[in-house]
Amino acid sequence: MDEQLTMVFILVESVGILAPLAFILFHLLRQFLFLPVAIVCIAGGILFGTVLGTVYSIIGLMLVSVIFYLVVNRMPKTLEKLYRIKVKWFGEYRNLTVGQIAILRLIPFIHFHLMNFCLMQRKKSFKEYVWGSFYSNIPLAFFYTIFGQFISRFTPTMILVILFALTVFVYLLREKIAVIQWGEFFKKARAS
Repeated sequence: MDEQLTMVFILVESVGILAPLAFILFHLLRQFLFLPVAIVCIAGGILFGTVLGTVYSIIGLMLVSVIFYLVVNRMPKTLEKLYRIKVKWFGEYRNLTVGQIAILRLIPFIHFHLMNFCLMQRKKSFKEYVWGSFYSNIPLAFFYTIFGQFISRFTPTMILVILFALTVFVYLLREKIAVIQWGEFFKKARAS
């Protein structure tokens, strides 16, 4: 993790006054370098401070989310794969709320673009998706920018308590109903 942070620092510090722009663009390159979102947000907090680091991370995450929305619809195999993963993890008829997506984004091993896909299923229009993405990216950027320095000092017990608390929040923020189409319900019953 220290090597990845060092790489981010060297890259951003080498561009001088254009560092904020380089940092925002680094959010776009992050997924191709297989860097977790948390690493980049932590680096933003260290490089720019809490407020500016959070703002730059939100801008970068929003750009990534918007590009995902515009590109993924042209990739049917990727959409199908994301759908299968979503069904495997959350169930076929479970649509995550924006609050659940915001909480799940805080868990480091939950894939960022899987949450974007779940948000796309929840918010069909581009405008709704952008607002939902904005609201769900704020806690992610804020949490990892501010608490990034302290996360490395957490004990395994403390990490488990935090993950358990996040799981409880996801459960509490769930959608209380599931709508299953008449034909789908009876198609499943006949197949059994």
